[in-house]
Amino acid sequence: MTVDIGLSSIERTIAIMTELIVMRHGETDWNRQQRFQGQIDVPLNAVGLAQAERLAQRLQRETFDVVVASDLQRARATAEVATGGRDIACEPLWREQSFGLVEGLDAPTLIERHPQLWEQWLLHDADYALPGGGESVRVFHTRVLSALQRLVQRHNGARVAVFTHGGVLDMLWRASRGEPLHGPRVCDIPNTGINRMRWRDGVLEILEWADAAHLEGLPEQPDTTPLGVR
Repeated sequence: MTVDIGLSSIERTIAIMTELIVMRHGETDWNRQQRFQGQIDVPLNAVGLAQAERLAQRLQRETFDVVVASDLQRARATAEVATGGRDIACEPLWREQSFGLVEGLDAPTLIERHPQLWEQWLLHDADYALPGGGESVRVFHTRVLSALQRLVQRHNGARVAVFTHGGVLDMLWRASRGEPLHGPRVCDIPNTGINRMRWRDGVLEILEWADAAHLEGLPEQPDTTPLGVR
């Protein structure tokens, strides 16, 4: 299934195919501890650096016209390692969803300190924003699609590598497949997994998803999907 990402008829007329290879950052200690990272600037851990190095080997034969990354260091550092020091355009629009005052907390701590927020979080309501500056999924989705529109307008017809976050990839998955914003994440989003997408004539398509063959032999990744920890 494909979904129109909302470009105008004029933009559709001039559009040609743009290839997107979109990747989640490498692992951080907070991934391993199952904490809500959000927009806190957490660095890669040793496993995350190893994942980025494996990704670099995997991408050696790939060519990119442009490399774009979230400005948060876990995405930026992954891009630097994986692309061999190429110029990287850092874009705040590609940041993870903001989780407000729960950023930095793991689930047990959140349940203890803010049980009502935890119960609300588990409803997966697309219009609920956590207090303290959190973004609702709907607002976050709009931001991600704005980032995508900006990218394809600037780099129409190019081959672009994007280094970003699990939540961003979830929004792209839902947009391309026409999935609702309400409800938990259902797609697999491994650290440094390779996701190939195509934008053509105003439509976003998935060509390949969650390819993590390059990580064979590295420690198993923590399952953060039920918590929404990104």
